[in-house]
Amino acid sequence: MTLSLDQVTTIAVIGAGTMGHGIAHIAAVMGAQVRLFDAKAGAAAAGIQRIGKNLDKGVELGKLTQADRDAALTRLVAVDDLALACTGVECVIEAVPEILELKRDIFTTVSKHAPEHALLATNTSSLPITEIAEVVRHPSHLVGMHFFNPVHVMKLVEVVRHKVSDAAMIDLAVALAMKMGKTPIVVADSPGFASSRLGIAIGLEAMRMVEEGVASPADIDTAMKLGYGHPMGPLELTDLVGLDVRLGIAEYLATAIGPSFTPPQLLRDKVSGGKLGKKSGEGFYRWSADGKKQ
Repeated sequence: MTLSLDQVTTIAVIGAGTMGHGIAHIAAVMGAQVRLFDAKAGAAAAGIQRIGKNLDKGVELGKLTQADRDAALTRLVAVDDLALACTGVECVIEAVPEILELKRDIFTTVSKHAPEHALLATNTSSLPITEIAEVVRHPSHLVGMHFFNPVHVMKLVEVVRHKVSDAAMIDLAVALAMKMGKTPIVVADSPGFASSRLGIAIGLEAMRMVEEGVASPADIDTAMKLGYGHPMGPLELTDLVGLDVRLGIAEYLATAIGPSFTPPQLLRDKVSGGKLGKKSGEGFYRWSADGKKQ
């Protein structure tokens, strides 16, 4: 059975953290019934509360109506059992932390309970899709869907195909991303895909420039914003993504591609010191409790 976009009416989102609750948000606004699961007790319910606040902000900014906001919230349900979350859905989107074995474990369970025809998608910024797909019944049904933070704002989605991807599933993932209001690109299952590989390369070089005293983080970011038209500088972006997340990606790319991706000592020191960026209150910048850069 090959699914059409119109048949994707119920989506399970696995992981209710930064990325997961954002994916659930746009899926609900799109019109799908959304089951949000997280292994941590209460996390899925908390994720729905965060979605409510973001929807309220959307109403305040005139991006959606109060009726649209209310309808989206009615489509969201917190589920505390992974098997139940996946039963009878047309699509499962996983958004757990960037740990290969964790994702493989999740999909081992997902594959046992999701319908055979379901689209399976992993939200990863760099991990090999092929190795995640190995654990599912139909590896050709699993694709990468790399969303960007904050999900309800950022427009890009990387749809990642691997060697045995079903072309119909890639097409469905592209169509689903478009229905969610995103602009999809299709990339091969290569380390770092397109965006992470390029973004990490720029970010690491910016960190090396700070280490060498070339310029301050603020001035380096200004150079990229005003000189190259980037909406955000590489160091501010690192703070938004999380220094720990970028360190993990850099370590993986250094192994997979080569030493040009070796993390600078400055990045390692900040992470070991708990300076993880916006989420911890300090990274390359200081951040206030309300999320504003100081």
